[in-house]
Amino acid sequence: MSKARSEFDLSLETARFLQNKINYTPEYAIVLGSGLGTLTENIEVDIEIPYSKIPNFPVSTVKGHKGALIFGTLNGKKIVAMNGRFHYYEGYTMKQITFPQRVFWQMGIRKLIVSNASGGVNKNFKIGDVMLITDHINLFPEHPLRGPNDERFGPRFVNMSEPYSKKMLQVVRKYATDNNIRIKEGTYLGLQGPTFETLAEYTMVRNVGGDAVGMSTVPEVIVAKHMGMEVFGISVITDIGTAEFIDEVNHEEVLKAAKSAEPVVRELVAKLVELY
Repeated sequence: MSKARSEFDLSLETARFLQNKINYTPEYAIVLGSGLGTLTENIEVDIEIPYSKIPNFPVSTVKGHKGALIFGTLNGKKIVAMNGRFHYYEGYTMKQITFPQRVFWQMGIRKLIVSNASGGVNKNFKIGDVMLITDHINLFPEHPLRGPNDERFGPRFVNMSEPYSKKMLQVVRKYATDNNIRIKEGTYLGLQGPTFETLAEYTMVRNVGGDAVGMSTVPEVIVAKHMGMEVFGISVITDIGTAEFIDEVNHEEVLKAAKSAEPVVRELVAKLVELY
């Protein structure tokens, strides 16, 4: 019986496959979350590869997630963008949903940008707000680093004192201030999903220190930090859940709200890539 191949070997194989399609190492990897896929309109595309054509890659099953890697240039920098991500609630393992980050690292990429749609629990937030993620709380039922640790990726115990790069945050913060762009900042709390939160759950999120809640991002960031990558995270507040106000939320409304904030997210992400 043949021995199962390691995550390191599988991700290296995938990285080599992708490197054979391009002749450069992207400086940034960008994960495009719900409703934020039109950042691709800013990219001078070299090649687009469907996930289904990439060895060892999962395939996105969520509406609004196209499911392709896009290689190209954004504001003068070479990047790769994930047009659609993988979620734990889809039935994937933590290793599967964070596999792209392993591949990016194997390709030599050391900067990661993650975006998402999230529910706001901070009373100062409103639908359509853009929140820079300054920290996160992991309440997923499984940890992406559970199991044997491969030292080639990183240490057994990962320092999470700065999951989101202070330097990247400062670049975006200054640009937003200089250009009168209204932004919020806060802590993102990750839950499994796929149900949207009850009022009691929204209240719990706020009570434990969250400003926004969602079903992605946290595992990806943990794995990126395991490998020493620098990370920037941004959320669009697509619904609100507080004791004073909880709306009737569904996935279509989330996509609609994300779309309204999309121009701001696109501008901030593109400028970060250009300036940092």
